[in-house]
Amino acid sequence: MEKSKSAATAQSGSDVILSVRNLKKHFPITSGFIIQRQVGAVRAVDDVSFDVIRGETLGLVGESGCGKSTTGRAILQLHKPTAGNVLFEGKELTTMAPPDMRRMRRQMQIIFQDPFASLNPRMTVGSIISEPLQIHNIYPNKTERQDFVESLLQRVGLNPYFINRYPHEFSGGQRQRIGIARALALSPSFIVCDEPISALDVSIQAQVVNLLEDLQQELGLTYLFIAHDLSMVRHICDRVAVMYLGKIVELGRTDEVYDNPLHPYTQALLSAVPVPDPTVEEKRQRIIIRGDLPSPANPPLGCNFNTRCPVEFELCHHAPDPELIEVTPGHWAACHRVTQY
Repeated sequence: MEKSKSAATAQSGSDVILSVRNLKKHFPITSGFIIQRQVGAVRAVDDVSFDVIRGETLGLVGESGCGKSTTGRAILQLHKPTAGNVLFEGKELTTMAPPDMRRMRRQMQIIFQDPFASLNPRMTVGSIISEPLQIHNIYPNKTERQDFVESLLQRVGLNPYFINRYPHEFSGGQRQRIGIARALALSPSFIVCDEPISALDVSIQAQVVNLLEDLQQELGLTYLFIAHDLSMVRHICDRVAVMYLGKIVELGRTDEVYDNPLHPYTQALLSAVPVPDPTVEEKRQRIIIRGDLPSPANPPLGCNFNTRCPVEFELCHHAPDPELIEVTPGHWAACHRVTQY
């Protein structure tokens, strides 16, 4: 087993498009009415490191409140990180000047979770999709811009005649397609998909995921796919990172993580995923996680997972939080029991 130097790095020779190192995002807790002072901090993202390889889909999974969406937004600098480094195409984003960051945003976009809240209800579909084109002065000619917007609508499976309609005239699945079209408008190379199917009907989810896969193949896109639907993550993702209380506890190739989960939290998550074969389902052992998710403002001493872990032992309570260790080639885990035995 090889100890990590603060990061689960990509394999040697791979083309890394995004490199995240020791990323932290802490939200201050203040007290007082007139003179406010900081009395604590919510550690939403706490020392996260990983690489994203060009052309892949990296899944980021975990239960609600573990810091998945905050990680995605901190990478795009929508939340300013408290500490750490984010390198995109070899360029450091955390210290980049605002004009340079604006130009960089052409290459990195986000698809939001809620298709109802992420679209301005007072703007037509054409205005929503063309807004980033106007901001970055792409297609200054109005006719050319409208033709491009209509072609984007067709690409995401919508009728180009919808260009003058408003968001309230569409279903949830159609609105999410509009959000995807807006993300594609600037021809980015990297897209954060922030739970893009969680607000949709089950019958529509597969259509949107298939659309994302088709667009990835056509345009050579790279995705950070944030989700809590583990069966969908296995379908779409090349690698998967499991988060718990602001930290990555396991990372590896999707099939390796699903077939041989190392961390007790990953094992518990996967045991809750239903299997369509009733014979297999009957023989499976269900792992129940006790208790509730601790507050990120007051995480447990030692390992973050020790208050709920079914296999915790003395070291988990006294030793520092375990580092991410490469247990087998390309498969990383942060667990004292895995690394000690």
